[in-house]
Amino acid sequence: MAHVGRALVLIALVLPIVTGPSPVWAGAPTDALKSQIDRVLKILEDPELKKEGKQKDRRTAVRQVANDIFDFSETAKRSLARHWATRTPAEREEFVQLFSDLLERSYISKIELYGGERKQGTEIPIDYRMLRKGDKWLVYDVVIEGVSLIANYRTQFNKIITTSSYQELVKKMKTKQGEFLEEEKKRTSLR
Repeated sequence: MAHVGRALVLIALVLPIVTGPSPVWAGAPTDALKSQIDRVLKILEDPELKKEGKQKDRRTAVRQVANDIFDFSETAKRSLARHWATRTPAEREEFVQLFSDLLERSYISKIELYGGERKQGTEIPIDYRMLRKGDKWLVYDVVIEGVSLIANYRTQFNKIITTSSYQELVKKMKTKQGEFLEEEKKRTSLR
């Protein structure tokens, strides 16, 4: 579950930070979300965590916030859509882990580009779709300029599954995960 959070927090938090003023917030769910985004801003602006060699600590701190903001299982379930129902519990768990890991790795570079300053003059509308779980409101989708993260992945996943198989989708996700791991090793060895 932690892996999914890494990815989604990057999407949900980077864009409002980098693109301009905060959106208008209304009500308890968005107040809670705003306070969590403020936590991430503090992490990203922390001079100690900006120091060389602190990248892993910074990522870990951001991931902790992500776990408080997102319902990663719901995001994965909705992205897989009708194909979710036919998956076994083990397949569902594996899919949630793969999907979350790939999201995180895809967007981690965007959060690392944030240098404590917002770009002025660019506003991008961002909507957070939330649901209530117990006493908490959690994000399950991010809509950027009218495009849903879930809808985007749902289309891609459905195409792969219907033209090939669910197993092919998992294979592609694992291959991509391996590519990201290889890139990380290269970056680490260059330092």
